[in-house]
Amino acid sequence: MKFRRKSDDAEAAAEAEVPAEEAEPSTGPFDIDDLPEDDEQPRVDLGSMLVAPLPGLELRLQVDEDAEEVQAVVLAGPDGALELRAFAAPRGGDLWGEIRPRLAADYAQRGGTATEREGRFGTELMCQLTVRTPDGRTGTQPSRVIGVNGERWMLRATLMGPAAQSADGPGLWEDAIEQVVVRRGAQAMPVGAALPLAMPPRDQLTERPET
Repeated sequence: MKFRRKSDDAEAAAEAEVPAEEAEPSTGPFDIDDLPEDDEQPRVDLGSMLVAPLPGLELRLQVDEDAEEVQAVVLAGPDGALELRAFAAPRGGDLWGEIRPRLAADYAQRGGTATEREGRFGTELMCQLTVRTPDGRTGTQPSRVIGVNGERWMLRATLMGPAAQSADGPGLWEDAIEQVVVRRGAQAMPVGAALPLAMPPRDQLTERPET
């Protein structure tokens, strides 16, 4: 009969709990150079961002008509909207950690609140802002700001309306963020500068996926 030492048993148990051949699944948002080879998700090419037109959400663009420039990407649905913006960041830096306190201070200066919480993508902001409605009444505008640091870029995703209050567990909105691909490019840019967006082919912008 062969006896095993406790240390041997402990090592064997550890190996059984964490099999060497199993690796953590890769999740987005992705840098375009890190997109898995087997990824087959269709996306709309907007230059610095590739966005998946998920069922139930309509892809819209915020355009500065005077400058003829795309300012932001919006995915809109019956329960709110998701605004996506990408910015240049230093390699290996934490731009989201730097600007998060500034965003919170800006909300406070405007009479609102911004509270940090931990979510699917790390630390995020749950925000409330008092606004005046078109009929002259006072109301509360909720938003939820999520930041993701990437390879020389930072993605900022802002959930607005009822979608901002659905913060428990993964859902359609967070899945949409996870499917974003960022194309930073090799050009030098100031830290915090918005990555340039481009108009997609018209058929991609107007086409809606089946629900």
